[in-house]
Amino acid sequence: MSFVEYGDTIKDGDTAIVFLGHESMFPVKVHHGTVTQTKYGVIRHSTDLIGKKYGSRVTCSKGGWVFILHPTPELWTLNLPHRTQILYSTDISIITMMLELKPGSIVCESGTGSGSLSHALIRTVAPTGHLYTVEFHQQRAEKAREEFREHGVEHLVTVTNQDVCKNGFGVSNIADAVFLDIPSPWEAIGHAKSALKTEGGRICSFSPCIEQVQRTCLAMEEHGFTEINTLEILLRVYNVRTISLQIPDLGKAAEDNSSTGFDNSDPSSQGSSCWNLQQGTAQFKSGVPLREMVGHTGYLTFATKT
Repeated sequence: MSFVEYGDTIKDGDTAIVFLGHESMFPVKVHHGTVTQTKYGVIRHSTDLIGKKYGSRVTCSKGGWVFILHPTPELWTLNLPHRTQILYSTDISIITMMLELKPGSIVCESGTGSGSLSHALIRTVAPTGHLYTVEFHQQRAEKAREEFREHGVEHLVTVTNQDVCKNGFGVSNIADAVFLDIPSPWEAIGHAKSALKTEGGRICSFSPCIEQVQRTCLAMEEHGFTEINTLEILLRVYNVRTISLQIPDLGKAAEDNSSTGFDNSDPSSQGSSCWNLQQGTAQFKSGVPLREMVGHTGYLTFATKT
């Protein structure tokens, strides 16, 4: 099992996602002789998981069933153990695009945190690229190394435990992109510039407060970065539903079937009509935004080295 290579069957030692529903799933480490408890009953790894295909429906001891999914960075983001605040797919997608990442890219990241963005970056630069990630906290750095090893991506990532603001990333003039998610990113801009390739490298800084953004932009200007811009991604979800509206009474002409725009001689047209002239209503598809939406997560500041 690897987060960058798909495997058909579940093996001993794999990390799999137990899917109970869109709002209910969790990761599980597959081991011979182990059982996992769910609200639908027990899942026995030896008989119910190992050797089965990913995507299979597994029946639990109480008669209910779950799906066992192959792990992806997106699923891991929704299910990972939180050691810090994490980035979600909404921000991760724009970061990957704006940093112009592709297979073979070299990326530097600080800090590693819970590894949500790290897994997405590794999947993007695989199989020939590399991620250099720096984490200030020793225990979080060790846990990140352990997870990358378990997920089969340790050959694509180097984890370093040090203060990036003082010691940098440990590489020079090789990175295609640098990402900063630290309390004082302006103190690491010089080290980011040293890590980036000679010309054209991209940098991104994630900060929740606008004061951090202001100081970071000033530091970027001082170090000669250009094309500096800041984005805020707000996700607004629409609920698509069918609604019924009354047909307006426009007099005698409205009673004529031809005014509906359908050919009465065509049976298929009559059958597909959404008009209900007897009740005086018509059905339409409508998109309505949800009353609540995800609010501010952070500001993303991008720039280019020249």
